[in-house]
Amino acid sequence: MFARIAVWEPMPDDERQWVIDAAKTVPGVLGAYHLVDPATGNGISISFFEDDVDVAQVKAAIADKALEFGWNDVPRPAPLSETIYQVLRSG
Repeated sequence: MFARIAVWEPMPDDERQWVIDAAKTVPGVLGAYHLVDPATGNGISISFFEDDVDVAQVKAAIADKALEFGWNDVPRPAPLSETIYQVLRSG
């Protein structure tokens, strides 16, 4: 299993459940969470994938959904950083 961690400063507060829903259409996407620090507005996005998932395929599914309803017609913030980690232990 591996995880994608994206750091947001600040975390966008617009409706983005569609991003998680689009990602989960790709087999092997196990789940995703958007977390925010209420004091600062900064946040992280954490997604979990099975080992054989191609992250590029997940990003393509999200991009396709964004095109469907014109999400990219207006400039949107991007994460400050994005890192892929291998999960060593889980509980």
